Amino acid sequence: MIAQNQIISNLLNTFPFGRSSSSIKMCSLGLMIWSISFLALSTSLSASSDDQFIIDGTVLELTDSNFESAISTFDCVFVDFYAPWCGHCKRLNPELDAAAPILAKLKQPIIIAKLNADKYSRLARKLDIDAFPTLMLYNHGVPMEYYGPRKADLLVRYLKKFVAPDVAVLESDSHVKDFVEDAGTSFPVFIGFGLNESLISGLGRKYKKKAWFAVAKDASEDVMVSYDFDKAPALVAQHPAYNENSVFYGPFEDGFLEEFVKQNFLPLIMPINHDTLKLLKDDERKIVLTIVEDETHETMGKLIKALRAAAHANRDLVFGYVGVEQFEEFADSFHADKKAMLPKIVVWDGDEEYEQVSGIETVSHEEDHLTQVSRFLEAYRNGRTEKKRIKGPSLMGFINSMIGIRSVYIIVFLVAVIMMLRSLGQVEEPARVRTAASDGQATSVLEGESSEHKPRDKDD
Repeated sequence: MIAQNQIISNLLNTFPFGRSSSSIKMCSLGLMIWSISFLALSTSLSASSDDQFIIDGTVLELTDSNFESAISTFDCVFVDFYAPWCGHCKRLNPELDAAAPILAKLKQPIIIAKLNADKYSRLARKLDIDAFPTLMLYNHGVPMEYYGPRKADLLVRYLKKFVAPDVAVLESDSHVKDFVEDAGTSFPVFIGFGLNESLISGLGRKYKKKAWFAVAKDASEDVMVSYDFDKAPALVAQHPAYNENSVFYGPFEDGFLEEFVKQNFLPLIMPINHDTLKLLKDDERKIVLTIVEDETHETMGKLIKALRAAAHANRDLVFGYVGVEQFEEFADSFHADKKAMLPKIVVWDGDEEYEQVSGIETVSHEEDHLTQVSRFLEAYRNGRTEKKRIKGPSLMGFINSMIGIRSVYIIVFLVAVIMMLRSLGQVEEPARVRTAASDGQATSVLEGESSEHKPRDKDD
């Protein structure tokens, strides 16, 4: 108010009192109108910026009327789009409550908020929210779907990455160790030893959503041994979750550095499940897919070792494996089931086609695995393949195959029809929800979503 009164006083001091009374009256009226408008605007702005959102470490409850304001007010907002009846949403609530005060106290705070997407369905449809819970991170207004862990401590670690520097500068061995530990296992880690920060600052900024980046000024012998490189400059790529390590010695210009980074967003070889399929959707490379009966079987060690060696020499391809026991619906898309000859190896384009090599459809346990895989890749590159169409959905189809709002509506509709038929005496017993899909897909999807780390879980 003091500032506002000062402004009015200054205007009065410049008032033209020497003029006629009519002129004075007009100027007085104009001044009065301006003052009232100014005070009203100031009060409005104060109410919208200070009173609308109270930041006290609790989860903000958003509505369709204040959602846009929240996204524009805060630099970083993590939004849980939930439904009150969703079991997974209910289990997530205490984790968000625990993480909210920690994230709000960061130097660059992250605000946790939630919006009832079932109640505000029009806004949910506008934002393409079709699963509960859907978790979105809005960084300076730019949305990104969150696929990370949901336990409070891991959630905090994961989200802190988005307010961290694009490239961290590590001054000592202890800083390197702390950086890797703080990074956790959710992202790959790239550390440039003896590299100028300017060389990777652009990559750190461009790929901040996908990896951690740092430069270390010095590297002791102990660090070189730990990260398996023998000279500098070098860029080390680590996948903590897969215990993998790759080293790039250059050249560091003309796109070679970026190509190495892009190829190392994924590990050399990865199990295929709902989570890893989401990682594959941003990668344009074809996928060498090996289908086994059970990926936990003791014989898998030798096969994975051979596939990893082949992946080292063929970085233009992604290597993955899947067990029929673990992901039967996906394996069956490539005409592979427990009755088929396994392990089966194919090259998948990530869409609706895959290629088989004539005469090398499987990997025999009687012969050296690496020799067979190498022979398969040679024949593939020479074009000795046969193209086939997958039986099931494409990559994006599998990603979107988890139950969404539309699926819930369909189930409700089916139950309503069954109840109506029962009331008419046309059926004796209602069908069980488990058999709503005759091919078992609904059941397998629910089982595949049992992990609390799945990004688009829904209540059953």
